[in-house]
Amino acid sequence: MTLKGVILQLCALMIFVVMDTTLKLMTVQFSVVQIIWARFFFSFLTVALLLRVTSGRLPWRSRAPGLQALRSLILMACSLLFTEALAHIPLVDATAVGFASPLITVALAAILLRERVSARRWCGVALGFLGVMVALRPPFLTGAPLHWAYLLPLGTATLFGFYQILTRRLAALDDSRVTILHTGVAASLATSLMQPFVFVAPSAWEWTALMAVGVMGGIGHGLLVLAYARAPASLLAPLSYTQLVWASVAGVLVFADWPDALTLLGAAIIAAGGVLTALPQRRGSGTET
Repeated sequence: MTLKGVILQLCALMIFVVMDTTLKLMTVQFSVVQIIWARFFFSFLTVALLLRVTSGRLPWRSRAPGLQALRSLILMACSLLFTEALAHIPLVDATAVGFASPLITVALAAILLRERVSARRWCGVALGFLGVMVALRPPFLTGAPLHWAYLLPLGTATLFGFYQILTRRLAALDDSRVTILHTGVAASLATSLMQPFVFVAPSAWEWTALMAVGVMGGIGHGLLVLAYARAPASLLAPLSYTQLVWASVAGVLVFADWPDALTLLGAAIIAAGGVLTALPQRRGSGTET
């Protein structure tokens, strides 16, 4: 069961990189609010259609509708902050800074979910945070002021940590199909209310791209929900570091953004912390992994 959760998580992460690449391309033409509306609206339609076809009904009823709405709105805020960051900084830089999220999730899993986290994993968390600080390009390393947009993926990381914890919590309360369906509901409603102020009519090709973003978001977060229903948050969260590789490749191939020395150094430190955190605990140690 745990291995299935790992595989589902890795698939979701690859989909997210493709989605983020498309989001960055779309920021040239559309406001972030309109892009995020499309991301959640078409995501919801995709998920609703798939659930209707596969199960014959829409599993609306939740034991914790308030938590489901909160989780959806937190994800909306994450998407708004991260997409705004993509409009100003390279994809790999935003991804690297955003990898404070798995570290925050491990800490929150210990505090809020009472998952036991070994001392070695806490060391991995500390090392990962050091890498994030390097990737943030602090003035004492670069001699230049910190670009404000680098703080946006850091905010995304903090909120996404809570999103992952809520995902894990709701796995014990609702069927995974209920959570998958509710992921886009509150976010779609909230962003729809903003459209009269920002909407720009897309071309046929742009509609296709906007719909693709939604489909990828729906599938990716559906896989994420399934993963967290099958494995502990403290194990799955560090696997997100594999996304750095794909973000680097996408940045070079699509945007010609080559990662610089600080990005590579920060990413390497973050990855080392992630590997240290993700390694299984030896049997007989008495510490839960």
